[in-house]
Amino acid sequence: MSDFDLVLAGTLVLPGELVPRGFVAVSAGKIIMVGQGVAPAAHIRHDLGEALILPGAIDAQVHSLSQKGQEDFIWSTRAAAAGGVTTIVDMPYDEGDVVNSADAVKRKVAHAESQARVDFALHGTIDPAEGTSRIPEMIEAGVAAFKFSTFGTHPTRFPRIPPEMLYDAFAAIAPFGLTAGVHNENHEAVEAYMAKVLAAGITDWRAHGLSRPPITETLAMAEIYEIGAATGCDAHVVHCSVGRGYELAARYRAEGHRATAEACIHYLTLDEEHDVARLGGKAKINPPIRPRAEVETLWRHVAAGNVWLVSTDHVAWSEERKTDPDMLKNASGAPGLEAMLPLFVKGALERGIPLTWAARLMAQNPARHFHIDHVKGALAVGRDADIVVMTPEPYVYDAEKSGNTVVGWSPYNGMTLPWRVAATYNRGEGVFDGTTVVAEPGRGRFVRPPLTRVISQ
Repeated sequence: MSDFDLVLAGTLVLPGELVPRGFVAVSAGKIIMVGQGVAPAAHIRHDLGEALILPGAIDAQVHSLSQKGQEDFIWSTRAAAAGGVTTIVDMPYDEGDVVNSADAVKRKVAHAESQARVDFALHGTIDPAEGTSRIPEMIEAGVAAFKFSTFGTHPTRFPRIPPEMLYDAFAAIAPFGLTAGVHNENHEAVEAYMAKVLAAGITDWRAHGLSRPPITETLAMAEIYEIGAATGCDAHVVHCSVGRGYELAARYRAEGHRATAEACIHYLTLDEEHDVARLGGKAKINPPIRPRAEVETLWRHVAAGNVWLVSTDHVAWSEERKTDPDMLKNASGAPGLEAMLPLFVKGALERGIPLTWAARLMAQNPARHFHIDHVKGALAVGRDADIVVMTPEPYVYDAEKSGNTVVGWSPYNGMTLPWRVAATYNRGEGVFDGTTVVAEPGRGRFVRPPLTRVISQ
């Protein structure tokens, strides 16, 4: 008689240690036992040898609906399953229906539930014309965090939130204990540098970095953290490409404030002088990809514990929106869900950084960040059995060949990755078998913070 539905045995990757000859036992979609040594019997048992067994990744920053009629949850969650991502946290700037009210939250939940192959949580935002009045109703509807921007490209689609309104938003969020995440580019500084680039007639790959130098980020980060300090709200920078930004966050934390910063996988992988020069518009991302020296600085901040999350900022723009020879005319952003975890493992191993950081930065910390750690984020008894198996099988990444993304292009195409996602389980169900995404659309669930917990904080 089987003791459990599923047992996986291999090397467990936990936030604080690697456990050789470890095992995870699952029943009814939950982790029932985590141990070391002889694994118990199960209906399905896999003895995986030296394979890595990690908690399912939580991607803190996904844009499934930024281009209407393009990707949607049916594709973003397919790429997620293939990449070992068992929960995506989707951003609110959806083309045609920005998530800035309780009704918009409910519409998005219903839409995503019909398509998602893995679980999902949601960000909310505000309409500057309405101010902050709808923040409580969005919290009640289940958003896990909020997203704002100090830089704007459209008055409602992606608006700049000025300092006084950002202060009001932080003050409204603080009593509920949720986090205010902010896109960190100073609007006035970007406009000034952009004007200089246009006046100089620079249109090639160099144009984007010149239009958004590091000072445009750090000026915005100082504003964000000062508002957080003044309101008592958790202040989070959703993507920081420069080491100085992580130093600022650490300084505010040392003063007792809740200040965190997120490193997207592209900032830990790509560099300006080689990759942006090679890829052009396909490597146009806000804030920009920085020089290789800055990439290595960010890895040192990972090792020092100054990075709170690693995410993708995934958006699968159609190729025609990323191939204009005029660099500044391309859409900003790139797909990354399928490659994030293998890329992080590759980068960490190359630098001698413990793989425990993968469990911490892409599972434990995101679960805590979004207040969903009662069910997500760890190989721990009582949590959802969200599990990833990785095996040492070097392969060359090719988004088109994999068939798991709505687009065939990726800035990571052609890169050799030393460890492969061999299986992904979401709530104990296999959703990716190492070759094929087997999860059907509609099996994913909406995950939200417990309302009583949020209000009580």
